[in-house]
Order: sequence, then structure tokens, then C-alpha cells
Amino acid sequence: MSTPTARGARSAAQGILADDRSSQREEIIQALKKAYWMEIETVMNYITNSVNPDGVRAQEIIESLQADVQEELGHAQQFATRIKELYGVVPGSKDFAAEQDALQPPEHQTDVVHVIKGVIEAETGAIEHYNAIIELTEGVDPVTNDMVIAILRDEEGHRRLFEGYLREYEAEGLA
Repeated sequence: MSTPTARGARSAAQGILADDRSSQREEIIQALKKAYWMEIETVMNYITNSVNPDGVRAQEIIESLQADVQEELGHAQQFATRIKELYGVVPGSKDFAAEQDALQPPEHQTDVVHVIKGVIEAETGAIEHYNAIIELTEGVDPVTNDMVIAILRDEEGHRRLFEGYLREYEAEGLA
């Protein structure tokens, strides 16, 4: 009769943690590292864009971004944990390279439409990358696959919310 340890070892030997899956695992780790940095950069930019905007119309955007900061930080922590679980090393700040040009603060702090469009672009980029991770892990790494599917749902919700804000501005001729 096998012990729980032996059964666990047998399962690990057959799954993504198996030695013969190291190249697949490394590919997944690299995709997770990119996702981790995307979330960290989004947190930085959401903090910036939840503080800088001015004007009465900016308040709802500010509040929405403030709420999203914690959720995006949680996503980064999930990606970091999964990187570690897959025997990877979570990168430090010296490995960071900013990419979110559209989320940089606008020239005029009353330009809320700039912020809205930046959020939509960032969320779209995340959605595209997370769909790629889901495809990469399908049938190979169900744990990562399930985690990223759940995170994808959050990102789709964020994008949908900000698309609604943009439609409102467009309907009023402000975008």
C-alpha cells in the first residue's frame, strides 16, 4: 500500500512539477513573471492615477482605481506565489522594465479620458496575456490554469467598467 508521501510523489512526478516537464515549467514561469510585472506596474500606475486627477468628474474614476489597486496587488501576489511553487524565483525590482505608456499621467490633470483609455489599454494587454497563459497551461498545469482563469475574470470586469466610463464621456462629447 502506498503512503500519502508516495502517492504525492507519484502525482508530482506526473504533473508540471515532474523533472521531464522542466522546459514546459520554465516557459510557464516566464509567462507568470511577465504577468507579475504587468500587475506590479498596474498597481503603480493606478496609485498615480487615483491621486493625480483633478475635477468633479474625476472622483468616480479615482474611487474605482483606488479599489482596483488592492485587487491588482492581490493578483501580483498570486502570480508570485505560483512562480515559487513551480520552483521559479520571483524577480526583484532591478528586473523591472516599465511598459505601460498609456497609463502615464496626462499633461493636464483634468484629462480623465486619458486615464480611462490608459486603463482600458492596460486591462486589454492583461487579458491578452492571460489568455495566452491559459492556452499554454491547458492540459499541462491545471493549478496555474484555474488561477489565471479567475484573474482573467477580474480583468475583464475592470475593462468592462472603464469601457462604460468611456462610452459616457463619448456620449457627452467629452472624448
